[in-house]
Formats: sequence, structure tokens, C-alpha cells
Amino acid sequence: MTLLLAALLLVSPPPAEPWTTVAPGLEVARFRSARPAAVGDSTVLAVRIDPVAHAFRLLSAKLLSLPKNLTAPEWVEREGVLGVINASMFQGDQRTSLAYMRDGAGINNAVWSKDNAVFASGPLAPGLPPTQILDRTCQDGDGLARQYRLLVQNIRMLDCQRRNTWAQQPRRWSTAAVGTDGDGRVLFLHARSAWSTHDLIDVLLSLPLDLSRLMYVEGGPEASLYVKVGGRVVASEVGSYETGFWENDGNALFWPLPNVLAFEASPAGGSSPPSAMK
Repeated sequence: MTLLLAALLLVSPPPAEPWTTVAPGLEVARFRSARPAAVGDSTVLAVRIDPVAHAFRLLSAKLLSLPKNLTAPEWVEREGVLGVINASMFQGDQRTSLAYMRDGAGINNAVWSKDNAVFASGPLAPGLPPTQILDRTCQDGDGLARQYRLLVQNIRMLDCQRRNTWAQQPRRWSTAAVGTDGDGRVLFLHARSAWSTHDLIDVLLSLPLDLSRLMYVEGGPEASLYVKVGGRVVASEVGSYETGFWENDGNALFWPLPNVLAFEASPAGGSSPPSAMK
């Protein structure tokens, strides 16, 4: 029996790699969770981005003085970037982020909130990671923030020990989130399926993502993720269900967004581009 088992192991194919490489330093995967969602097919779409091969930008209708907000595909087409995800939730003016947000000299919101996650990219000093999610509870968030070009503050979903920070609640919704893994790669994550945020965090921790930091960027039908490489759409997902607002799974349209976090291939050498917000 032992010899037979050993022989079967030798001829069995290795497990399929969940990630598909769509460009150098850019991979896409879709995972099905063993924990069923209240609504939807219980899958998560993930885009994994090497921050050495790619640079990140804030695209903001407010800072670009656009007459209207754009959908995720419209942002990609207008700016010629590879992909976008929601940058953050926004205020009632439909333009301004709920928390601190700037790209270079362009400031969308100058007020820091109590939230503890800060997406930081484009280091202004040598020796810093090209991109990281700062945690203000266990890092010198203010000091490090001064050393990055791009800063977007949001609600953290994991603490510094990779523990779930979100209290359980009955409400469910589609979710867009941004994380980093143990190798410093950036993860754009989208769950159209409706979990509570607490349960979604547990789902994401159970997947082979090696999450080290994670922040919430949007929920409900506005949650968007879109990536296009070489004229081919390689990742496209819109949110739908949201308790108390959009209680069905029928949304098929990208909603206009005032602010998106975008990425593009870096110039030679991996240096960050100048801010798009002049």
C-alpha cells in the first residue's frame, strides 16, 4: 500500500497554480471560499501587483477639476493606466475622501481621521519600501507619511499581528479592499459576494494571499475593480448587495467614483512617476 501511494504521488500532477500572470509583476486569481456568503457565489477576485515593477497614482476628479466622476473603466481609459480600485469612501459632496488623501502637492482632504491604515507609495527618501500600508498603532505613521508622495488613509482590517479588527455585525455588502503580502506586493481585492466585513476578513485570511496589512476602501454597488492589459480586460468586478441600501445582487454597472487608486508600469529602474495632480 505504501509503495502504491508513493507511485500515485509521483504521477499525480501538482496542484494548479491559482495565479495567472498577465504582465511582468502582475497576476490575477479568483478564489472560492469555503465559507458561504449570504448573497453571491462566495468568490474573491484578487490582483497581485509588484510595486517595484509598477507605480501607484491617485486619480481624483476633484484634483483634476473634472466636471463629473468617472467609472473604473473610464478612469483606466482616460489616464492610460493598467488598473484601478476605489481609493476610499467619500463625503456627501461626492468628491472629497472621508480621511486624509494626497498625491504630491495635490491634496484631496487635508484632515487626518482616527483611522489607522495609510496606503503610502512613492518614497521620497532612499531605503524605504516602494509601497506599504502604514499602521499608525505600531509604526511612526506621521513620520513615515512625510517620506512618501502618495498617501491614502482608510480603515484598517488587520492589526499589526494580522488579527481581525472588525467587530461582527448583521449587515452584509460587497467589498473592495487593498492589502499587502509578506513579500511587499500590493493586493487589490474585490468580493462581490455579501459577507459581513468581519467574516470577509476571516475569508481573506484563509486564502493563500499571505496578507500582512489590509484596509477597507468601499462597499456595496460602488465597490469596483478593473484591470486592462494590452487591450484585454483581465479583471473586472462591480459590487452589488448592501444591507439597507441595495438589497439585491442585480447590479451589473460600474458606478462613477470620485477617487481611485491606480497603477501603471514603472519607468526603467522602478522609479515612481511625478504626481498627476498638478
